[in-house]
Amino acid sequence: MAEFADNVAFIGLGAMGYAMAKNIRKKMSPAGTLYIFDIFRSACERFYDEMQACGPTVIADSPREAAELSSTVVSIVPGADEVRQVFLDTATGVIAARSNPERLIFECSTIDSQSTQAVGEALLVRGTGIYVDTPVSGGVPGAESGTLSFLIGHSKPSDTNPISHRLEKVASMMGDPKKFFYCGKLGAGLAAKISNNYLSCSVLLAVAEAMAIGTRSGIDEKLLHQVIHHSTGQNFMADNVQPVPGVVPDAPSSNNYRLGFKTQMMIKDLGLAVQAGYATGIEPTIAEAALRVYEKAAVDPRCIDRDGSSVYLHITDPPQKPTE
Repeated sequence: MAEFADNVAFIGLGAMGYAMAKNIRKKMSPAGTLYIFDIFRSACERFYDEMQACGPTVIADSPREAAELSSTVVSIVPGADEVRQVFLDTATGVIAARSNPERLIFECSTIDSQSTQAVGEALLVRGTGIYVDTPVSGGVPGAESGTLSFLIGHSKPSDTNPISHRLEKVASMMGDPKKFFYCGKLGAGLAAKISNNYLSCSVLLAVAEAMAIGTRSGIDEKLLHQVIHHSTGQNFMADNVQPVPGVVPDAPSSNNYRLGFKTQMMIKDLGLAVQAGYATGIEPTIAEAALRVYEKAAVDPRCIDRDGSSVYLHITDPPQKPTE
């Protein structure tokens, strides 16, 4: 529907989604309308007040309404249940919007591959649009700076597939094209994301434990960080999400564990990793062990709603069990 070609719907204005939607509104056609929806209307109202000067923005009452007049839909919500609600609810979901086989649907949430395949196939049958799993990596800082990585469940851009060029164009409003990875087919982007998250969540816990062991053995934390950085233990999480406060100035820990990725969300991501492991015949021993620690940290008041690196607080001073 050419008359709606410049319109975009954005569903899910959480910490990541809010920043991603801001970049879209700044970079999309000024003639296009951005339709926004979130279950917390206050987030939509805050976005509207902040961004209305950048171009037309409309607060929708449902995902269906947001998608109705949009040629592109972007969604990022907490989990598979929310994805199904957004897309498949027969009254308020995107599937209830008018048919448009050329509507391009970006699903940026991190969920299991099987769920995304089921949702994509249902939308395709209904003629709602082309649904592509496009999970992102880079956290809130990457969302704010527009430098996210995209793991895309679709083939690489080619002249024989116009959709692939639209994928690249829309993703470029939120991410860095040098970090776009085309994984081939629906669900494959999520398979790659889950494998990555297996590592990032587990390695973060390993860094926290290693730093705790070293510092309690009498090594200065900044010196220990430098040793690891210049030795075989060097890794992204130690360098950028260092869990010990005051070691890496820009790390969440040095900023009162400013939220990048909630501790509670570690449970979801590691749970998906464990599920994927068993589904593929691999016993996910490390993810299972890390999951048990994060499950305890997720109910520790010092870690709740703070960056996942706050697990360091939990392992260095675990809550005392109440005495009987």
